[in-house]
Amino acid sequence: MQIRDARPEDWPAVWAFAAPIVASGEHFVWEPDTTEDRLRAYWIEKTAPASALVAVLEDGEEREGGSGGRVVGIAEIHPNQPGRGAHIANAGFMVDPSVRGKGIGRALGDAALARAKADGFTAMQFNAVVATNTRAVDLWHSLGFRTLAVLPETFRHPVEGLVGMHLMFREL
Repeated sequence: MQIRDARPEDWPAVWAFAAPIVASGEHFVWEPDTTEDRLRAYWIEKTAPASALVAVLEDGEEREGGSGGRVVGIAEIHPNQPGRGAHIANAGFMVDPSVRGKGIGRALGDAALARAKADGFTAMQFNAVVATNTRAVDLWHSLGFRTLAVLPETFRHPVEGLVGMHLMFREL
């Protein structure tokens, strides 16, 4: 697997797994009908100090643009707040469900933490990790994040109803 900076030509592969994940309404605060243009702008179209990384499985498949491999995950990093709060990073992560459990999320998490530190951020904060997304919560804890609070009934889960969201933090 390779982790590298995201490129505009990665979007079709990202959209292929992002669309059904967002439409499920189970993991992200976006409405299920969020447009492709809005998601592309959020995940791919980054300018410094924000950045985006993709995980590429080097499985011999040819991708558009001539490079081998298949994009199976994405991470985006941006300042958590503007101005005097811009030294703290925030990030979002998404992994193709067909490769979950293969270490893609962990690799993206490690790479995003390293990138955030290299870009001058002093910590990373997650404002909204859905409590029912236990795989994500467990992963972030294993990467050194602390849950500072679980904000009750702050996410409308399509199956579970109102559930909490973790506020998580880690120094870099």
